[in-house]
Amino acid sequence: MLLSEIVSILDAEPLNGEMDLGIDIQSAFASDLMSDVLALARPGVLMITGLTNIQIMRTASMIDIPAVVFVRGKKPPRETIELAGKLGIPFIITYKTMFETCGMLFQAGVKPILCAKR
Repeated sequence: MLLSEIVSILDAEPLNGEMDLGIDIQSAFASDLMSDVLALARPGVLMITGLTNIQIMRTASMIDIPAVVFVRGKKPPRETIELAGKLGIPFIITYKTMFETCGMLFQAGVKPILCAKR
């Protein structure tokens, strides 16, 4: 699914009109704990979070996350926006909750990441 389709599904807004919305997204991971993202997320996964600090973009870059969705209408600070631009990581903002965002994307065919069974 293209990031542009995700924007439409979530009634989201890209904060920067120059972002590449043609990125293909197959799976997603939602968390506000960057330790969970570092431990479980895989390259190519869409990150869904309510955090907006600069560490989000650093973490996304380390894992090769192609795009980030900020939920609950949270707008990132200037330094996060600037780093996202430098790293080439597009991000979108939705006013939906994390739960609603995940449900809508799952229903539209975006897959969850696979976690090991315990």
